[in-house]
Amino acid sequence: MTSNWREIMSRGSRKIAVIGAGNVGATCAFVLANMKIADVVLLDIYEGFAKGKALDMSQNANVLNYNGTITGTSNYEDIAGADVVVVTSGFPRQPGMTREDLIGKNAEIVAQVGAGIRDHAPDSVVIVVTNPLDLMTYHMQKVTGFPANRVIGQAGVLDSARMAHFIALELNCAEEDVSPMVLGGHGDTMVPLPRYTTVGGIPITQLMSQDRIDAISARTAGGGGEIVKLLERGSAFYAPGSAAAVMAESVLNNRRRLLPASCLMTGQYGLDDVYIGVPCILGSNGVENIFELELTDDELNSLQTSGNFYKSQLVEILGYN
Repeated sequence: MTSNWREIMSRGSRKIAVIGAGNVGATCAFVLANMKIADVVLLDIYEGFAKGKALDMSQNANVLNYNGTITGTSNYEDIAGADVVVVTSGFPRQPGMTREDLIGKNAEIVAQVGAGIRDHAPDSVVIVVTNPLDLMTYHMQKVTGFPANRVIGQAGVLDSARMAHFIALELNCAEEDVSPMVLGGHGDTMVPLPRYTTVGGIPITQLMSQDRIDAISARTAGGGGEIVKLLERGSAFYAPGSAAAVMAESVLNNRRRLLPASCLMTGQYGLDDVYIGVPCILGSNGVENIFELELTDDELNSLQTSGNFYKSQLVEILGYN
């Protein structure tokens, strides 16, 4: 990830497209530019909006020492040849709204974006950030017709990062020493796993009381809503955009990182034909492998409840059978 830019680009031009130039998309594009791993295309239906942000980032290249091209556009032809496409387009949550309130509006947007990706970047790996995340990732896979391993939802990396921050605050320890694990849907039904969450290799179940673990788990589940309430206008964007960039980098550089992400279930954890957050390996083919952790009955029941909740919404709201 820290390779010299000239060395990277000598391997052949590489491109990451970010669709949606709002706060999440712009943050993702900015983090990717700083990673120095590929040219970045920032696409938005408002061309000036995308071009303005791309130009601002480009003018920052001298300050932060990155040399890749950052292009703003409203034309899907400009994403041709993209190795990875990150989709952040959609309406953000407002105070009092759940992620599920956004289903109808954002399903239409995902359908339009998916068609553009299908037609102009047919070999790409797609990372979906649009909420409600797990439903929109399923919808994206259906619209594009891509193999499920090439359509992934960004959820677990963000939720795990939120949990890691709250743990670091509780224990007054370095954030980098916290290795969290959060599964399930990106919403109130997410499933934090304290037994698989460690600090310096030590499970947090040995470092804090159950009451504090429960409080942190609850705050993690409501992490996005807490920020929406504080901002009053809009929703989180620094952490979601950065989390998507981390996933894109793992795919582009075939890092094969083990990260929690929303993947299509085909029998794992007793779930089928639904996207849900699980631990997986992310490499050049997208989802290279899905791991089935040994869960307690309560943990498995929580994960299945989360999956079945989204599956019911796929049928009842989006009309999938």
